[in-house]
Amino acid sequence: MTRLAVDLAKATRLLNHGPTVLVSSAHAGRHNVMSAAWSMPLDFEPPKVAVVIDKATLTRELVDASGEFVLNIPPAAMAQATLRLGRESGRDQPDKLARSGIQLEPASRVQAALVQGCIGWLECRVLPTSAAVAGPHDLFLAEVLAAWADERVFRDGHWRFEEAPDELRSLHYVAGGHFYQVGHALEVDVGT
Repeated sequence: MTRLAVDLAKATRLLNHGPTVLVSSAHAGRHNVMSAAWSMPLDFEPPKVAVVIDKATLTRELVDASGEFVLNIPPAAMAQATLRLGRESGRDQPDKLARSGIQLEPASRVQAALVQGCIGWLECRVLPTSAAVAGPHDLFLAEVLAAWADERVFRDGHWRFEEAPDELRSLHYVAGGHFYQVGHALEVDVGT
């Protein structure tokens, strides 16, 4: 797999189709990764994203302390690990990442690490005063500082899932341990 840099003007395209993400975080030598079904692109220039992170999570503690995170886009091949990362707490299971088979590598612009095996990565810095209280969860707004994608499925600013094996398609969580994979491309004539 070759990771290619994604032009920041096209970085939000990595999230446009609503994939489940893995939110990685780090502070003072501690790392964590959690699954999140609620993330979305917000703006193009500079690129901004939103993600919901529960107050009770270790990820939230690390994001609050560092002001940074990475949105990692896992492929279908990582469905089991993605589910486990969403169900286990890094506080209760200090070996959560190893038990899930997750390996990390350094990001280019933030402390939080990139999750190996993913198909897209957005390195983000939390925007000031971005926590919007919504019940027991918080919405974080962040600026994308760097973006990367697996060239087997993302090239020339577009996803190319139709050219890749099913295990490289993105995951979409619906509930109760139930995921869907992104479907097939549908071209629509924009000439009329």
